[in-house]
Amino acid sequence: MPIEVNGKTLETDEEGYLADLNDWEPAVAEVMAKLEDCELTDEHWEIINYLREYYEEYQIAPAVRVLTKAVGKKMGKDKGNSKYLYGLFPYGPGKQACKYAGLPKPTGCV
Repeated sequence: MPIEVNGKTLETDEEGYLADLNDWEPAVAEVMAKLEDCELTDEHWEIINYLREYYEEYQIAPAVRVLTKAVGKKMGKDKGNSKYLYGLFPYGPGKQACKYAGLPKPTGCV
């Protein structure tokens, strides 16, 4: 199902992940979030940007357990826990945050 971003039509897979990771820009995250009735805050962007950095370094989208640990290491215990991450991304911090970040679906996510 394609999405419209800044006048461009971008292809997504059946679950809404970008078909071409190079199509990502911050407006993509905004459009995807709006489609799921989510308004992105600075806290969302902190996780989205971290995921993009993580992917750039490791070439893989982290599963939620790995994400939680990595966020805790970088941002502290108050953010590196499931309750905080699920509060931001109720459909699953791994799946939903990676989708907004323009990354592939994390391995191990159903």
